[in-house]
Amino acid sequence: MKRIARALLNYFFKGLIVVVPIGAALFLIFWAVTSVDNALNVSDVFTDSKGKPLHIPGLGILNVLVIIMLAGILVTNVVTDPIKLWVKGWLNRLPFFNFLYSSIKDLTEAFVGDEKKFSEAVIVEVNEFGLKKIGFLVQKDLAKLGLPGEVAVYFPYSYSFAGQVVIVSSDKVKPIEKNAADMMKFVISGGVSGLD
Repeated sequence: MKRIARALLNYFFKGLIVVVPIGAALFLIFWAVTSVDNALNVSDVFTDSKGKPLHIPGLGILNVLVIIMLAGILVTNVVTDPIKLWVKGWLNRLPFFNFLYSSIKDLTEAFVGDEKKFSEAVIVEVNEFGLKKIGFLVQKDLAKLGLPGEVAVYFPYSYSFAGQVVIVSSDKVKPIEKNAADMMKFVISGGVSGLD
């Protein structure tokens, strides 16, 4: 009887290892998509034969995609540098909004902009005992800060989207010949995945 109970418990834990990550990932995706869809769904404009608002699933996501595409077309083909400078100057007058906007813009550009910032994974020797950390080279030249020969490395935290930027001597930094996305996955997962 104990052997059967132990086998059932073993099956349960192995199933848990499979089901929980899949379920949590699906739940987070579902939650994010439905939240955005509900927040931006303008289906109240449409009514059924009884005059009640007609909810159209997916309309909010479609609105987001159309807005992003239109913004890309406008910025690429219509908005000129003087207009961009005027908008930037106007945003600088709103301190809190400007802080949030510029931080989110820089983070977005780090992942999908022309100059991706988290594309070069490095390993940094932290102390004389051989402790090393994996990070991403974000600035190769800090001479403008009066720090020639120094670089800025971003160290993400495990199981978090947070991290910290550390300035180190360039001779302490060694490039890792692996895909940056795999190394980010390795660090974020606490070292348990990304080296497949």
